Amino acid sequence: MKYGESSFDIIYLIFAITSGILILMKRKDSIGKLMGSAALILGIGDAFHLIPRVLNYFVDGDFNFWLGFGKMVTSITMTVFYVLMYLLWLKAYNAKEEKAFMIAFYFLTVSRIVLCLFPQNRWFTNDSPLLWGIIRNIPFVVLGAMIVVIYFIKRKEIKALRFVWLLVLLSFAFYIPVTIGASFIPVLGALMLPKTICYMLIMVCFLKNTK
Repeated sequence: MKYGESSFDIIYLIFAITSGILILMKRKDSIGKLMGSAALILGIGDAFHLIPRVLNYFVDGDFNFWLGFGKMVTSITMTVFYVLMYLLWLKAYNAKEEKAFMIAFYFLTVSRIVLCLFPQNRWFTNDSPLLWGIIRNIPFVVLGAMIVVIYFIKRKEIKALRFVWLLVLLSFAFYIPVTIGASFIPVLGALMLPKTICYMLIMVCFLKNTK
């Protein structure tokens, strides 16, 4: 188990960071910068959690602080990832920004980040209460739903990005059961694997859109 999971985590991090660099090298316009930055923030942010997780399998020591700290960082960088996805949608589709949507989106973004910083999350003990796991994920899930809707509406306009809405939807479908039930049913944690694959496929869409 530890070898399989660790190998997958390392492959994912290398893929995400390499994808971001390649996108930034191949496409130097604002759209390329947004796609490349989104891939990099995803990979670098997840590294704060996944690297301690891998080390925890093979190195003797107490990694609870770094695992919890990494979860906090990942929670925030994932939120930033969706902000970049929103900005990418505006730029790639030359979409008109609706004021009400924009206000709601950024309000949820700030709410999510602020909730992640509350000490009640108990990040540094790597023992976050279920209640706070649900509370901080409410605005995050709504953000995800907003991204799904706007990419779905424009899905036919850019071929390389036509399945982004579905991949975001699936990633949340795998993520929500983990957030709610993994503490009671540990096997649900395995859903993080297909969730991560969804993000890798989003980056494949970005790579296709660099051509």
